[in-house]
Amino acid sequence: MIKLYGYKKCSTCRKAEQFLQHAGVAYQFIDITENPPDAVELAAIARRANVSVNKLFNTSGLQYRELNIKERLTALSDQQKIDLLASNGRLIKRPLIADGDRATVGFDDEQFAAIWL
Repeated sequence: MIKLYGYKKCSTCRKAEQFLQHAGVAYQFIDITENPPDAVELAAIARRANVSVNKLFNTSGLQYRELNIKERLTALSDQQKIDLLASNGRLIKRPLIADGDRATVGFDDEQFAAIWL
C-alpha cells in the first residue's frame, strides 16, 4: 500500500492526492505533522527517491526558518538530520510518498506519472 505523508492544509499535498485519486491509485493518507515517518523510514525514503537528506527539509516552512535550520545543517551528520526530521514533521518537505520499493519527495506531475502510474 502506498503511504502519502502529507498535511491536509497543504496545497501541494492536495494536488498529489488529486493526482492519485484521478489515476485510481489507492493510498493511505498519514498526517505528517501528527505522525511523521521515523528515522529508519526517512532514510529509506531518501535512498529510494534518490535524494540527499537535505532535500527532505521543507525549506519554505515556518519552523525551518524559526529554528535556523539552514545555518545548522552544515554541522549535522546525515543521521542527525534524519533524527531532527523524525522529531518534527513540520520540518519535512511534503508530500512524501512511499510504497516500500519506490518513493517521491514533493510533487511533480511528470515524476508522479513515471513512478506511481
